[in-house]
Amino acid sequence: MADSPEADPTIFVLFGATGDLAKRMVIPAFYQLAQHGLLPEKWILIGNGRGDVSHEDFVGHVHDVLEEFGPKPDDGPWDQFSAQLRFAGGGFEKSDPGTLLDVLEEAKKELGEDARYVHYLAIPPTAFITITEGLGEHKLTENARVVYEKPFGTSPEKFRELDAAVHKVLDEQQVFRIDHFLGKEGTQNLHALRFGNGLFDGVWNNRHIRSVQIDVPETLDIADRAEFYDETGAFLDMIVTHLFQVAAEVAMEPPVSMKAEDLQAARESVIAAFRPLAKEDVVFGQFDGYTDTEGVAEDSTTDTFVAAKLWIDTDRWHGVPFLLRTGKQLAQSAQRVSLIFQQPEDGPLSSSTPTLGNVLSIDVSGSGSIDLRVVVKAPGAEFELTTGDTALPLAEVDDADPLPPYVKLINDVILGDRSLFTRPDGLEQAWDAITPILNDPPKPLPYARGSWGPEAADDLAGTDGWLLKG
Repeated sequence: MADSPEADPTIFVLFGATGDLAKRMVIPAFYQLAQHGLLPEKWILIGNGRGDVSHEDFVGHVHDVLEEFGPKPDDGPWDQFSAQLRFAGGGFEKSDPGTLLDVLEEAKKELGEDARYVHYLAIPPTAFITITEGLGEHKLTENARVVYEKPFGTSPEKFRELDAAVHKVLDEQQVFRIDHFLGKEGTQNLHALRFGNGLFDGVWNNRHIRSVQIDVPETLDIADRAEFYDETGAFLDMIVTHLFQVAAEVAMEPPVSMKAEDLQAARESVIAAFRPLAKEDVVFGQFDGYTDTEGVAEDSTTDTFVAAKLWIDTDRWHGVPFLLRTGKQLAQSAQRVSLIFQQPEDGPLSSSTPTLGNVLSIDVSGSGSIDLRVVVKAPGAEFELTTGDTALPLAEVDDADPLPPYVKLINDVILGDRSLFTRPDGLEQAWDAITPILNDPPKPLPYARGSWGPEAADDLAGTDGWLLKG
């Protein structure tokens, strides 16, 4: 295992180290970083929580987490990895830092006084300000990077309150607001596909593309996170974060360069052009039996499904609907971005080409795939047109070594690369775009478990319909 030669000695502090997010995503990502040789040559990971847990017990906890969620400890390098784990109990806040300061002091004796801090807040958003203020109070922000999980605020007002608290103790360059959809191999390939291929670069506009679908249906229930979900819903959990960010990746103007500041500027600039959502362009749904779930109020009106038509007011995308859909307990799980191209305007075959003749789809689940549908002559005696599909699984590209999104994004934090992280101006503009719906939400319509959601959502997609349906 070769360690990353580019990274400074680093002390990682994982707040919420025994919580669900840390177990499912963050701790497995750190172990995969070790497997890929992407951790600094010198590093220590300190878990933080309220419990009084010994270092040895935390090592056992991490071992159990990897046994359950993978990669398996025996897939190694477990011995080297586990030797760098510590735990600081007693919680952490301005008035009481628990044992964290003592554990940090010991870690600096091992790694040197110049070791960098990376604080990872794998905690509920309601605790972000408390931890942030504690970092400032106890002088843990110098030479530090701080990772905030989504949602970065739960309303426009909470977003501004959190943003002010963060910038009171941190410079913007120290802040890494993580959205794992931006770290997906498929999402990143939107840049390569568009800017690296003349085949697509010249047709990435409203002259050639008639609609875009960003579709993230889920078969999952919400039972394991019912309390959180009932306070949030599909709209806040997915639209203002993941799906808006992916829409911006599709719709951005070409950045000046692929440097972080230029990519971020292009992304945030197009979010500023998102037209505020209109109520008639949004459908909310709630699956049958949702209110029977433990932890959900009997009279809950929380949305478990949302479909929305987004308009982007730029010259490039004027008149092109961006159709966004996500929800729980649907017929299929998928994560797909699809660009539906216009039919030929003239020529000998313009009147006979299939309606959905040309579709470019990017599967952003797993390692990702690029799929293309083209019009072809059906092999045979007659000249009849049909469509054919071809797929390029990204994991099968030569020398491919795909990284799960959390692994990719934590590695970027280590290196200080903010290309795939959100900025506050873009987030504020995203909140502005959904404020009309927050102020006057549509009533959730019932839908059957295992269906494609309320039938009213079909009307948003027009004559093309949703590509991921039947």
